[in-house]
Amino acid sequence: MAPTVLAARGVTKTYRKGAVAVPVLRGADIDVAEGEMLAIVGQSGSGKSTLLHVLGTLDRPDEGEVLYRGQRIDTLSRRRRDAFRNTELGMIFQSYHLLPELTALENVLAPAMIRYGVFAYLGKRRQLRERATALLERVGLGHRMTHKPRELSGGEMQRTAIARALMNEPRLLLADEPTGNLDPTSGDGVLELMRGLNQTDGLTVIMVTHDRAIAALADRTVTLVEGRVAEEAEGLRVQG
Repeated sequence: MAPTVLAARGVTKTYRKGAVAVPVLRGADIDVAEGEMLAIVGQSGSGKSTLLHVLGTLDRPDEGEVLYRGQRIDTLSRRRRDAFRNTELGMIFQSYHLLPELTALENVLAPAMIRYGVFAYLGKRRQLRERATALLERVGLGHRMTHKPRELSGGEMQRTAIARALMNEPRLLLADEPTGNLDPTSGDGVLELMRGLNQTDGLTVIMVTHDRAIAALADRTVTLVEGRVAEEAEGLRVQG
């Protein structure tokens, strides 16, 4: 079996709405094997996105721990968590989060600018621009590099976001409802691209989705049930 690359142990997370505590994760455990494509499903409000954000160090658990290659990452300082996400993770979201004033090529280059800083980036500018160009060509947008987000379709914006997520050569790709804002044709294209990255490049992919037809494309599916993670068969039994 492939080694575990990312894991959560006993993760809890509670949000507050005024004086009311709303528990979302109640001791979630998950193991993600290197090179697999894993889908996380569950009913609306089950905490799928919360779990993904905790795994990606965008949020801290109230209790429990998150491990990357056996090393705890949820307790890192904000600076080290930011650096971890910038170098080890690629993240895509339902809402794209492209910078509207930048072209597609500039959006893809943005993570490299953050990683290297101004002076080091300028020294590597040519090779980084070549990589960003190659990524946009790979996702089918070689002809749209100078276009800004407002000039792109939803599918093109999501493909740009995927290229941006790959810019720093991450080990994992975390996707939160990546086709949620797309029409079926564009959504199928994005899923095909993600599956290709997993199968051809060996990229580990963790995908949150409410759509079981989309989840079926993954190697493995887990279900969030009452704030805990269950393998698919167990999850279906609990829900049924």
